[in-house]
Amino acid sequence: MYPADRGGAGALQQVTRTASGGERAVSGGERAASGGERAASGGHADGPCEAAAMLILRSAALFVLAAILEIGGAWLVWQGVREHRGWMWAACGVLALGAYGFVATFQPDAHFGRVLAAYGGIFVAGSILWGVVADGYRPDRWDIAGALVCLAGMALIMWAPRNG
Repeated sequence: MYPADRGGAGALQQVTRTASGGERAVSGGERAASGGERAASGGHADGPCEAAAMLILRSAALFVLAAILEIGGAWLVWQGVREHRGWMWAACGVLALGAYGFVATFQPDAHFGRVLAAYGGIFVAGSILWGVVADGYRPDRWDIAGALVCLAGMALIMWAPRNG
């Protein structure tokens, strides 16, 4: 089960995947009956702020994982081909890039275009950081400012409150 912004009256609905791979909205009663809410198991129910914070943390962690796989995969291919380190480097890069393709599907937002557009900001900032760590690249103030603008854009695209 995962939360998804379905755009209906601005409400965040709980959505679950069906056995056939489809999706369906789940009511609060169904969540409680299925153990999806802490209140059903004797714990306290999460407030809206805590639930929103957990969604943002999960989404951010998935973006970081996606960046590691995509940027790392591209870097491995680069090392294998351009730096003549061999086909094994390139093959590992291709596997990492393939794994990256699956990570976006775990994002809580159901809109492919929104998720990938927001990920673009993470990719820009992550690429600069990867260059610093892996290749000794030294970004200038414009690189850093541009990365911060991209991250701000990512946050707006992904986590701005929506009302329909």
